[in-house]
Amino acid sequence: MTKRKVLFACVGNCCRSQMAEGFARKFFADKFEIYSAGSKPAGFVHPDAIAAMKEIGIDISSNYSKGFNEVPADFDYVVTMGCAETCPLVAARKREDWQIMDPIGQPISVFRSVRDDLGKKVEKFLTSLDTE
Repeated sequence: MTKRKVLFACVGNCCRSQMAEGFARKFFADKFEIYSAGSKPAGFVHPDAIAAMKEIGIDISSNYSKGFNEVPADFDYVVTMGCAETCPLVAARKREDWQIMDPIGQPISVFRSVRDDLGKKVEKFLTSLDTE
């Protein structure tokens, strides 16, 4: 059976979508093809996002910030991180927009809070898809 493709998208692809991708790959890689991308890639994954994920045993240090031209053109599911109006339309069977605060410029405690929120949302979302 072909794995369904999931894209997590935000503007810079350096924090939120990277963390979401990390959770999804850690817990759902056997069931889905997981990607992340941004409408204006920052060119790096934020060190505090890497540190926050490392604290819970998920290593995203080898990830890199990428644009939509660097991922497949069609997806089964696209999840934006509150940037639905600035993220270009990517072909998908189903779309969701999560209003997730951008932690850039905030203390590490905010990255942790965003991480914890994303972990719950990713688990709930992909678990619900797994039963479809």
